[in-house]
This record gives sequence, structure tokens and C-alpha cells, in this order.
Amino acid sequence: MTPEEEKTVRKRQRSRAIVTGLILGGLALLFYLITLTKLMVAS
Repeated sequence: MTPEEEKTVRKRQRSRAIVTGLILGGLALLFYLITLTKLMVAS
């Protein structure tokens, strides 16, 4: 693999990792908000 191809692959992996992290963070926030809402409705 040439250095240029390697750079492209690393860039793609990095952007994919960032997107995955954002999705996981969004899901965690969503679960947190759902739980908070359920607790407020129950009391």
C-alpha cells in the first residue's frame, strides 16, 4: 500500500469512528432523557 492510499484509509477510519462515537453518544443521551421523563411522570 502506498503512503497516499494509507492516508486515505486512515482518514476514512477516523471519520467512521467519529460518526460511531456521535451515534453512541446520541443513544446514551436519548436513553437518559427517556429515563428522566419516566421518573418525572411516575412521581
